[in-house]
Amino acid sequence: MSLITRPDTEVDNFHGIITVSPQMRSLFRIMERVAKSDATVLVRGETGTGKELVAGALHRLSDRHDQAFHAVNCATLSSELLASELFGHVRGAFTGAVRDRKGLFASADGGTVFLDEIAELPFDIQARLLRVLQEKAFTPLGTTDTVSVDVRIISATNKALRRLVAQKKFREDLMYRIRVVPLFLPRLAEREGDIEVLLWHFIDEFNRKGLRNIETVSSATMDAMLEYRWPGNVRELRNVVEHAFAVGEGPTLGLDDLTPELRGEPPPRDGVPDDPRAAERARILEALRQTGGKKGQAATLLGMSRSTLWRKLREYRIA
Repeated sequence: MSLITRPDTEVDNFHGIITVSPQMRSLFRIMERVAKSDATVLVRGETGTGKELVAGALHRLSDRHDQAFHAVNCATLSSELLASELFGHVRGAFTGAVRDRKGLFASADGGTVFLDEIAELPFDIQARLLRVLQEKAFTPLGTTDTVSVDVRIISATNKALRRLVAQKKFREDLMYRIRVVPLFLPRLAEREGDIEVLLWHFIDEFNRKGLRNIETVSSATMDAMLEYRWPGNVRELRNVVEHAFAVGEGPTLGLDDLTPELRGEPPPRDGVPDDPRAAERARILEALRQTGGKKGQAATLLGMSRSTLWRKLREYRIA
Protein backbone atom coordinates (compact mmCIF):
# COMPACT_ATOMS: atom_id res chain seq x y z
CA MET A 1 0.00 0.00 0.00
CA SER A 2 1.54 3.30 -1.09
CA LEU A 3 1.34 6.30 1.23
CA ILE A 4 0.82 9.93 0.32
CA THR A 5 2.47 12.73 2.26
CA ARG A 6 1.58 16.40 2.35
CA PRO A 7 2.01 18.02 -1.09
CA ASP A 8 4.36 20.97 -1.48
CA THR A 9 1.71 23.34 -2.80
CA GLU A 10 1.30 27.09 -2.45
CA VAL A 11 -2.10 27.54 -0.81
CA ASP A 12 -4.23 30.68 -0.67
CA ASN A 13 -5.95 31.62 2.59
CA PHE A 14 -8.39 34.32 1.52
CA HIS A 15 -10.06 35.52 4.72
CA GLY A 16 -10.41 31.94 5.95
CA ILE A 17 -11.20 30.38 2.56
CA ILE A 18 -8.51 27.77 1.81
CA THR A 19 -7.92 27.00 -1.86
CA VAL A 20 -5.60 26.35 -4.77
CA SER A 21 -8.50 26.35 -7.24
CA PRO A 22 -8.39 28.72 -10.25
CA GLN A 23 -12.19 29.02 -9.99
CA MET A 24 -11.97 30.27 -6.42
CA ARG A 25 -9.08 32.64 -7.17
CA SER A 26 -11.18 34.17 -9.95
CA LEU A 27 -14.06 34.58 -7.49
CA PHE A 28 -11.73 36.34 -5.03
CA ARG A 29 -10.85 38.98 -7.62
CA ILE A 30 -14.55 39.66 -8.20
CA MET A 31 -15.18 39.85 -4.44
CA GLU A 32 -12.43 42.43 -4.01
CA ARG A 33 -14.14 44.69 -6.54
CA VAL A 34 -17.68 44.07 -5.26
CA ALA A 35 -16.67 44.77 -1.65
CA LYS A 36 -15.84 48.39 -2.49
CA SER A 37 -19.49 49.18 -3.27
CA ASP A 38 -22.60 49.09 -1.10
CA ALA A 39 -24.52 46.96 -3.60
CA THR A 40 -26.52 44.09 -2.15
CA VAL A 41 -25.00 40.68 -2.83
CA LEU A 42 -26.70 37.30 -3.17
CA VAL A 43 -24.32 34.36 -2.65
CA ARG A 44 -25.54 31.22 -4.42
CA GLY A 45 -24.09 27.85 -3.55
CA GLU A 46 -24.86 24.39 -2.26
CA THR A 47 -24.94 23.55 1.43
CA GLY A 48 -21.46 23.51 2.95
CA THR A 49 -19.68 25.52 0.25
CA GLY A 50 -18.76 28.40 2.59
CA LYS A 51 -21.34 31.10 1.91
CA GLU A 52 -20.92 32.74 5.33
CA LEU A 53 -17.14 32.87 4.82
CA VAL A 54 -17.74 34.76 1.58
CA ALA A 55 -20.09 37.19 3.34
CA GLY A 56 -17.56 37.77 6.12
CA ALA A 57 -14.78 38.37 3.58
CA LEU A 58 -16.92 40.93 1.72
CA HIS A 59 -17.50 42.78 4.98
CA ARG A 60 -13.82 42.81 5.96
CA LEU A 61 -12.82 44.05 2.49
CA SER A 62 -15.38 46.87 2.57
CA ASP A 63 -15.29 50.36 4.03
CA ARG A 64 -17.59 49.01 6.76
CA HIS A 65 -14.94 46.60 8.08
CA ASP A 66 -14.59 48.47 11.40
CA GLN A 67 -18.36 48.26 12.04
CA ALA A 68 -20.51 45.33 13.13
CA PHE A 69 -21.12 42.17 11.09
CA HIS A 70 -24.20 40.20 12.16
CA ALA A 71 -25.45 36.93 10.67
CA VAL A 72 -28.75 35.12 11.05
CA ASN A 73 -30.08 31.89 9.51
CA CYS A 74 -33.59 32.61 8.28
CA ALA A 75 -34.53 28.92 8.35
CA THR A 76 -33.95 28.33 12.07
CA LEU A 77 -36.46 30.73 13.65
CA SER A 78 -40.22 31.11 13.61
CA SER A 79 -41.66 34.16 11.87
CA GLU A 80 -42.24 36.00 15.15
CA LEU A 81 -38.80 35.25 16.57
CA LEU A 82 -37.08 36.12 13.30
CA ALA A 83 -38.91 39.47 13.17
CA SER A 84 -37.76 40.18 16.71
CA GLU A 85 -34.20 39.09 15.87
CA LEU A 86 -34.00 41.40 12.87
CA PHE A 87 -36.06 44.42 13.89
CA GLY A 88 -36.14 44.23 17.67
CA HIS A 89 -39.16 44.72 19.89
CA VAL A 90 -40.45 46.73 22.81
CA ARG A 91 -41.61 45.29 26.10
CA GLY A 92 -45.01 43.58 25.81
CA ALA A 93 -44.85 43.26 22.00
CA PHE A 94 -45.67 39.56 22.33
CA THR A 95 -45.83 36.85 24.98
CA GLY A 96 -42.43 36.57 26.62
CA ALA A 97 -41.23 40.05 25.59
CA VAL A 98 -40.41 41.22 29.13
CA ARG A 99 -37.97 43.96 28.08
CA ASP A 100 -37.03 46.05 25.08
CA ARG A 101 -34.69 44.31 22.64
CA LYS A 102 -32.49 45.83 19.97
CA GLY A 103 -32.58 43.94 16.67
CA LEU A 104 -29.72 43.06 14.35
CA PHE A 105 -30.41 45.89 11.93
CA ALA A 106 -30.12 48.49 14.69
CA SER A 107 -27.06 46.75 16.19
CA ALA A 108 -25.35 46.63 12.79
CA ASP A 109 -26.02 50.27 11.88
CA GLY A 110 -23.10 51.31 9.69
CA GLY A 111 -22.09 47.67 9.19
CA THR A 112 -23.32 44.51 7.46
CA VAL A 113 -26.15 42.05 8.02
CA PHE A 114 -25.84 38.58 6.50
CA LEU A 115 -29.13 36.75 5.87
CA ASP A 116 -28.38 33.07 5.31
CA GLU A 117 -31.05 30.80 3.75
CA ILE A 118 -32.99 33.87 2.64
CA ALA A 119 -35.27 31.69 0.51
CA GLU A 120 -36.85 30.57 3.80
CA LEU A 121 -37.74 34.14 4.81
CA PRO A 122 -41.46 34.27 5.78
CA PHE A 123 -43.59 36.30 3.39
CA ASP A 124 -44.60 38.91 5.99
CA ILE A 125 -40.95 39.61 6.86
CA GLN A 126 -40.07 39.94 3.18
CA ALA A 127 -42.16 43.14 3.07
CA ARG A 128 -40.35 44.50 6.15
CA LEU A 129 -36.96 43.72 4.60
CA LEU A 130 -37.97 45.45 1.39
CA ARG A 131 -38.63 48.62 3.38
CA VAL A 132 -35.13 48.44 4.90
CA LEU A 133 -33.68 48.24 1.41
CA GLN A 134 -35.86 50.95 -0.12
CA GLU A 135 -36.21 53.44 2.71
CA LYS A 136 -33.34 52.49 5.04
CA ALA A 137 -35.87 52.34 7.86
CA PHE A 138 -37.90 49.83 9.89
CA THR A 139 -40.34 49.65 12.78
CA PRO A 140 -39.58 47.44 15.82
CA LEU A 141 -42.32 45.05 16.93
CA GLY A 142 -44.88 46.55 19.27
CA THR A 143 -44.35 50.19 18.30
CA THR A 144 -45.09 52.61 15.48
CA ASP A 145 -41.78 54.45 15.84
CA THR A 146 -39.59 54.44 12.73
CA VAL A 147 -35.88 53.72 13.11
CA SER A 148 -33.46 54.85 10.40
CA VAL A 149 -30.58 52.53 9.65
CA ASP A 150 -27.62 52.26 7.27
CA VAL A 151 -26.67 48.63 6.68
CA ARG A 152 -25.36 46.61 3.80
CA ILE A 153 -27.30 43.40 3.25
CA ILE A 154 -25.64 40.24 1.99
CA SER A 155 -27.86 37.21 1.46
CA ALA A 156 -27.27 33.56 0.64
CA THR A 157 -29.32 30.65 -0.61
CA ASN A 158 -28.96 27.24 -2.20
CA LYS A 159 -32.29 27.61 -3.99
CA ALA A 160 -33.33 29.32 -7.22
CA LEU A 161 -35.23 32.45 -6.18
CA ARG A 162 -36.78 32.85 -9.65
CA ARG A 163 -38.47 29.47 -9.22
CA LEU A 164 -39.81 30.55 -5.82
CA VAL A 165 -41.07 33.80 -7.35
CA ALA A 166 -42.91 31.79 -10.00
CA GLN A 167 -44.43 29.69 -7.20
CA LYS A 168 -45.54 32.88 -5.37
CA LYS A 169 -43.31 31.99 -2.39
CA PHE A 170 -40.91 34.92 -2.77
CA ARG A 171 -41.52 38.54 -3.67
CA GLU A 172 -40.22 39.45 -7.11
CA ASP A 173 -39.42 43.05 -6.10
CA LEU A 174 -37.38 41.79 -3.13
CA MET A 175 -35.50 39.32 -5.32
CA TYR A 176 -34.28 42.12 -7.56
CA ARG A 177 -33.32 44.23 -4.54
CA ILE A 178 -31.18 41.58 -2.86
CA ARG A 179 -29.42 40.22 -5.95
CA VAL A 180 -27.90 43.35 -7.47
CA VAL A 181 -24.66 41.34 -7.53
CA PRO A 182 -25.06 37.53 -7.62
CA LEU A 183 -21.98 35.49 -6.69
CA PHE A 184 -21.84 31.77 -7.42
CA LEU A 185 -19.81 29.41 -5.23
CA PRO A 186 -18.67 26.23 -7.01
CA ARG A 187 -19.16 22.80 -5.49
CA LEU A 188 -16.15 21.26 -3.78
CA ALA A 189 -15.95 18.57 -6.49
CA GLU A 190 -15.57 21.35 -9.09
CA ARG A 191 -12.74 23.11 -7.23
CA GLU A 192 -9.59 21.84 -8.89
CA GLY A 193 -7.05 20.65 -6.33
CA ASP A 194 -9.06 21.70 -3.27
CA ILE A 195 -10.12 18.28 -1.98
CA GLU A 196 -6.52 17.30 -1.25
CA VAL A 197 -5.56 20.75 0.07
CA LEU A 198 -8.56 20.96 2.39
CA LEU A 199 -8.02 17.38 3.56
CA TRP A 200 -4.54 18.31 4.84
CA HIS A 201 -5.84 21.59 6.25
CA PHE A 202 -8.40 19.74 8.38
CA ILE A 203 -5.87 17.04 9.32
CA ASP A 204 -3.66 19.84 10.69
CA GLU A 205 -6.63 21.28 12.59
CA PHE A 206 -7.39 17.99 14.35
CA ASN A 207 -3.73 17.03 14.80
CA ARG A 208 -3.36 20.12 16.99
CA LYS A 209 -6.05 18.76 19.33
CA GLY A 210 -3.79 15.83 20.21
CA LEU A 211 -6.25 12.95 19.86
CA ARG A 212 -4.28 11.47 16.98
CA ASN A 213 -1.41 12.55 14.73
CA ILE A 214 -1.91 11.75 11.05
CA GLU A 215 1.19 12.08 8.87
CA THR A 216 0.27 10.11 5.73
CA VAL A 217 -2.80 9.11 3.71
CA SER A 218 -3.13 5.77 1.96
CA SER A 219 -3.45 5.96 -1.81
CA ALA A 220 -6.74 4.00 -1.65
CA THR A 221 -8.13 6.57 0.79
CA MET A 222 -7.09 9.47 -1.40
CA ASP A 223 -8.61 7.81 -4.48
CA ALA A 224 -11.90 7.32 -2.64
CA MET A 225 -11.95 10.97 -1.58
CA LEU A 226 -11.14 12.27 -5.05
CA GLU A 227 -13.84 10.11 -6.66
CA TYR A 228 -16.57 11.00 -4.15
CA ARG A 229 -19.15 13.64 -5.18
CA TRP A 230 -19.15 15.49 -1.81
CA PRO A 231 -22.83 16.52 -1.67
CA GLY A 232 -22.12 18.25 1.66
CA ASN A 233 -19.09 20.02 0.18
CA VAL A 234 -16.40 21.51 2.46
CA ARG A 235 -18.47 20.99 5.61
CA GLU A 236 -18.84 17.28 4.81
CA LEU A 237 -15.10 16.95 4.18
CA ARG A 238 -14.34 18.43 7.60
CA ASN A 239 -16.85 16.07 9.20
CA VAL A 240 -15.21 13.09 7.47
CA VAL A 241 -11.80 14.08 8.86
CA GLU A 242 -13.28 14.54 12.34
CA HIS A 243 -14.87 11.08 12.02
CA ALA A 244 -11.47 9.60 11.08
CA PHE A 245 -9.85 11.09 14.17
CA ALA A 246 -12.66 9.75 16.36
CA VAL A 247 -12.73 6.14 15.10
CA GLY A 248 -9.20 5.52 13.82
CA GLU A 249 -5.71 5.41 15.22
CA GLY A 250 -2.14 5.59 14.04
CA PRO A 251 -0.27 7.96 11.75
CA THR A 252 -1.95 6.88 8.48
CA LEU A 253 -5.44 7.87 7.34
CA GLY A 254 -6.80 4.59 5.97
CA LEU A 255 -9.90 3.53 4.08
CA ASP A 256 -11.46 2.04 7.21
CA ASP A 257 -11.28 5.47 8.88
CA LEU A 258 -13.70 6.95 6.34
CA THR A 259 -17.47 7.18 6.59
CA PRO A 260 -19.56 4.42 4.95
CA GLU A 261 -20.50 6.73 2.07
CA LEU A 262 -16.88 7.15 1.03
CA ARG A 263 -16.20 3.44 1.40
CA GLY A 264 -19.04 2.74 -1.04
CA GLU A 265 -21.27 1.05 1.51
CA PRO A 266 -25.04 1.44 1.24
CA PRO A 267 -26.78 3.00 4.25
CA PRO A 268 -28.21 0.45 6.70
CA ARG A 269 -31.92 -0.24 6.40
CA ASP A 270 -34.01 1.11 9.27
CA GLY A 271 -34.60 -1.54 11.93
CA VAL A 272 -32.26 -4.07 10.31
CA PRO A 273 -28.94 -4.81 12.05
CA ASP A 274 -25.81 -4.12 9.99
CA ASP A 275 -24.50 -7.22 8.20
CA PRO A 276 -20.69 -6.93 7.96
CA ARG A 277 -20.55 -9.51 5.15
CA ALA A 278 -23.19 -7.67 3.13
CA ALA A 279 -21.37 -4.40 3.77
CA GLU A 280 -18.05 -5.84 2.60
CA ARG A 281 -19.68 -7.33 -0.50
CA ALA A 282 -21.19 -3.91 -1.28
CA ARG A 283 -17.76 -2.28 -0.85
CA ILE A 284 -16.20 -4.74 -3.30
CA LEU A 285 -18.95 -4.22 -5.86
CA GLU A 286 -18.58 -0.44 -5.58
CA ALA A 287 -14.79 -0.67 -5.99
CA LEU A 288 -15.24 -2.81 -9.11
CA ARG A 289 -17.76 -0.32 -10.47
CA GLN A 290 -15.40 2.60 -9.86
CA THR A 291 -12.47 0.82 -11.54
CA GLY A 292 -14.46 -0.51 -14.50
CA GLY A 293 -14.05 -4.12 -13.34
CA LYS A 294 -10.23 -3.94 -13.09
CA LYS A 295 -9.55 -6.21 -10.14
CA GLY A 296 -6.00 -5.02 -9.46
CA GLN A 297 -7.10 -1.41 -9.18
CA ALA A 298 -10.14 -2.46 -7.12
CA ALA A 299 -7.87 -4.30 -4.66
CA THR A 300 -5.73 -1.17 -4.27
CA LEU A 301 -8.82 0.97 -3.74
CA LEU A 302 -10.03 -1.46 -1.06
CA GLY A 303 -6.64 -1.60 0.64
CA MET A 304 -6.25 -5.36 0.22
CA SER A 305 -3.99 -7.69 -1.78
CA ARG A 306 -5.08 -9.15 -5.12
CA SER A 307 -5.12 -12.67 -3.69
CA THR A 308 -7.41 -11.53 -0.87
CA LEU A 309 -9.74 -9.87 -3.37
CA TRP A 310 -9.86 -13.02 -5.54
CA ARG A 311 -10.69 -15.11 -2.46
CA LYS A 312 -13.51 -12.76 -1.49
CA LEU A 313 -14.86 -12.67 -5.04
CA ARG A 314 -15.26 -16.46 -4.86
CA GLU A 315 -16.62 -16.30 -1.31
CA TYR A 316 -19.29 -13.74 -2.22
CA ARG A 317 -19.91 -15.30 -5.65
CA ILE A 318 -19.12 -12.11 -7.50
CA ALA A 319 -18.56 -12.85 -11.17
